[in-house]
Amino acid sequence: MKTIAGNPYLRKKNGKFLIDLVPIDDFLGKFETPIMIFLENKIRENITIFKDVFNSIFNNKKFKTFYSLKANYLPDICKIINSERIGAQIVGLPELKLALKVGFPANKIIVGGPYLPKEVIEKSIEKQVKEIIVYNLNDLEQINSIARKFDIIQDICLRVNSKKYNSKLGIILDRNNLKMLDNIINKNRNIRITTVLSHYSSQMNDFDQYEKNIQAIAENIKNLSKINVKCENINVGGGFPEATVMPKNRLEKIAINIKTTIDNSGIDYERIYFEPGRYIVGDTGLFLTKIIKVGEDRWIFLNIGNHVCPKFARCSLRFYNISQINEPHKYKTSIAGILPTDQDVLAKNYFFTENLSEEDFVLVSNVGAYTLTFSNRFPYSFPKIFLVKGNNIKQIFNPSIDHDISII
Repeated sequence: MKTIAGNPYLRKKNGKFLIDLVPIDDFLGKFETPIMIFLENKIRENITIFKDVFNSIFNNKKFKTFYSLKANYLPDICKIINSERIGAQIVGLPELKLALKVGFPANKIIVGGPYLPKEVIEKSIEKQVKEIIVYNLNDLEQINSIARKFDIIQDICLRVNSKKYNSKLGIILDRNNLKMLDNIINKNRNIRITTVLSHYSSQMNDFDQYEKNIQAIAENIKNLSKINVKCENINVGGGFPEATVMPKNRLEKIAINIKTTIDNSGIDYERIYFEPGRYIVGDTGLFLTKIIKVGEDRWIFLNIGNHVCPKFARCSLRFYNISQINEPHKYKTSIAGILPTDQDVLAKNYFFTENLSEEDFVLVSNVGAYTLTFSNRFPYSFPKIFLVKGNNIKQIFNPSIDHDISII
């Protein structure tokens, strides 16, 4: 038995290509490509590994996981994740409504982003979410005002600037902002600063990146102590790559190094939060597509493109010629999509089969995170989307009925 793309749920067995326990011909023989497929068992496995690794390094009381809904907000995917008893990190009102609808308890939801309109704050406080994440100190007074109306004290997470490449996101706790924060805290009694959050980057596979992120947290905790603010919790964000890119042994090393760096920095905390998104769903999604044209200089064109597989998603894409799966994939090939622009390039000089034939089926793996988030319908409709668990197939999106995947 041979696995594909390092994913145990994509494999060849007894001459058949299986998606979990479903022969791939069950899809190719019944449905027109492109098709998108998600693997329920891989989602659950990824969550289990993530929790087991960090629980072994920290402990159950100190370690909390919040799934980043922006990675993939399909309701069926969110229901699976919620059933694994982890929390949710959301950015806007549509996500908050979805998280509550699929069953995430409000006290396991953290809410916030660069833009916090009044309706998001009101709904968050009304439902008594765990924390509101603040990127801008100016939002604190409005949060306090709404919290006072509901007669509660709202816990606040400060999203600080990680100082990566002159990042503009997050609060810089310099002398002026510390003075401003001190004044806000003294005047507003319905907010409580409980957590410091720093998010360094995406697709982080190098411990130096995690170390710099922790250093940013430590520095800002020290700055907050100057105005007598002691945070109970630290939030190191997400940034983990796909689980097949970061296997369990690598994740364990990262977790140990994170714990060691925190201990060496002298950070005193009650709980540590993580916000994995890509790690949970990234390698659980795949496209089944086909070659619609073979061009010169080993260029092939697939019947998907950046409208459903956007570069902005930063996926670790893997391409396999399913029609020639037993042939070596060692010949440099460039892969384009179907948008009417020369910019629709999915990969350049990717190792693929020597023979390039129109109508050959191609599997594209690691598309579970952010592809739908950053997708658009121009100029084609979305593909059918299926959920596979064992030998069961469930269609979770039908473009002729559902039309689009907006959560609004």
